[in-house]
Amino acid sequence: MVERDIKGRGINDKRVLAAMMKVKRHLFVPPSERSAAYSDHPLPIGEGQTISQPYIVALMTEELKLKEGERVLEIGTGSGYQAAVLAEMGMDVRTIEIRKGLADSAQKRLKDLGYRNVKVKYGDGYFGWEEEGPFDAIMVTAAANHIPPPLIKQLKEGGRLIIPLGSTTYYQTLTLMTKVKGELDVRQITGVAFVPMVGKMTGE
Repeated sequence: MVERDIKGRGINDKRVLAAMMKVKRHLFVPPSERSAAYSDHPLPIGEGQTISQPYIVALMTEELKLKEGERVLEIGTGSGYQAAVLAEMGMDVRTIEIRKGLADSAQKRLKDLGYRNVKVKYGDGYFGWEEEGPFDAIMVTAAANHIPPPLIKQLKEGGRLIIPLGSTTYYQTLTLMTKVKGELDVRQITGVAFVPMVGKMTGE
């Protein structure tokens, strides 16, 4: 998977590739989906949610240009796969999941796998995690039609935020923002399709 679908499609950050090699994706999907765990596409994980396509996980991680030890906030824990990749790279990870069942199972899974540099919170990621910030990087792994203001506030000067921005029901543009003198420098990367960010974002 890593050689063909990730490195083969242009991901060349050695730390990202190494982390993707180490994290066993089949442990983050339901038993019924394990035969497809190393295919390059999203898979259902329950509660209407999915584990992201491996290439997109790698792309989002590479685009943040992370340095070891940086504090990263993830919005949308899901099964914990992206958080595990970040942890393998030596990041100090905070991750928020709005569905309690997924938050609880991801917390247990990450703990059982020995990831001590990850904290999981059950809550609405729209509001970020103020008491654990500010953050060097923020990764939103659900579709949003605008950037939640609390996330901008919790991003350090020079910090990076990556988010699938656009329609919460169809397609989005993966967008990278860097905070420069309190303002956001914006770069669009590619078209994507993520499940919607719920809670305050969509009123669900």
